[in-house]
Amino acid sequence: MSDEFISENIKAALKNDPPGEWMTELPGECIRLSSGYPTPALVPAMQLKEAVIGLLEEEQDLPLHYLGSPRALKLKEQIQKRLGERGIRVLEEELLVTSGACQAIDLIARILIDEETVVAIETPTYMEALEIFQNYTERFISIPIDEHGLQTNLFEEVLAERKRKGLAIPRFLYTIPTFQNPTGTTMTEERRQHVVELATKYNFLIVEDDAYGELSFNKRPIPLKAMDKEGRVLHVGSLSKVVAPGLRIGWVTGATEFIHALDWFKKDLGHPFAEATMASFLEYTDFEKRLKILQDTYQGKCSVLLSALEQYLPESVSWYVPEGGYFVWVRIKGVDTSQLLTQALSEGVSYVPGKYFFLDQKEGTEFLRLSFSYADEKEIVEGIQKLGKVVTKWMELRP
Repeated sequence: MSDEFISENIKAALKNDPPGEWMTELPGECIRLSSGYPTPALVPAMQLKEAVIGLLEEEQDLPLHYLGSPRALKLKEQIQKRLGERGIRVLEEELLVTSGACQAIDLIARILIDEETVVAIETPTYMEALEIFQNYTERFISIPIDEHGLQTNLFEEVLAERKRKGLAIPRFLYTIPTFQNPTGTTMTEERRQHVVELATKYNFLIVEDDAYGELSFNKRPIPLKAMDKEGRVLHVGSLSKVVAPGLRIGWVTGATEFIHALDWFKKDLGHPFAEATMASFLEYTDFEKRLKILQDTYQGKCSVLLSALEQYLPESVSWYVPEGGYFVWVRIKGVDTSQLLTQALSEGVSYVPGKYFFLDQKEGTEFLRLSFSYADEKEIVEGIQKLGKVVTKWMELRP
């Protein structure tokens, strides 16, 4: 009976794969090269505990009310400061704190997408963003990336062709230009400038997902938002990768009109206690020092993973070398990595099959995503040894 009460657009969305379909149940002792989680030792549990205790001692019940804590009001200022370090200058009314980056992406989809909206995406791209957008539209343009990020020349060709034919121009491009998930690639500065120019020329918006932007191994790339002179970029960020994902602190910056609309639909769906806790933590943290520790740690772990790939994977296997972030994107020609996963799990190592990062999953069968963020260095080497054994055996048995 319930089916008759569900709206037609929700029925359409429910035909897609369930959220988290890509998450495989892992054996207990499995080495988790699938997990895009922070290194456990670098999640500041004790410092956050101290922040909570200090917050409650100072403000008593205030952080536990709907209206929240006076301390939480400082969070916007702290985020503005972090953004300013990267060349993004935003006013308070141009910034909305959200319950993680995914809420920001969902709110953006809610205010920008209707049934006729065309959305441009990178391929491959972040699977949860795909899940969100597919809840609102079925009309996508997929633009491939290479080792230098989004292929903006191909994007321009697609836009020009659509304009010639009188077809709809995408309302926005969703891109992860810096340390992309899943590929770890970074868009060159030349391509960044190009895509901003294309947005002006063809009159579309850019949704910049910058979840990994501060985890650079070398020079931090310039965010698209820092190049934005017309208010066309909605910049989505998060503290999940650099502090703690469970607190669900994210944000979106953009033109005041967009932020007003996003806030209208966000209503009071925030986390006042988590926001106050984060603000308290940031107030007493040397964030640049913390970032340096994170960057050095992840760079070291990435180097270990890349060395292990060189040592234990067959020569025909290839991958991109990331300049930051959490991930390495691997291609195994002629192998369906979804089928290979069963054998890998039986050996005690996990990864995410590449197909889940593509709108057309057939395009991703030869790829897989490895994460170097969660496992320790010893586990990374052992995990790649196990993966190499599985891949080699699979190739030997292949007709």
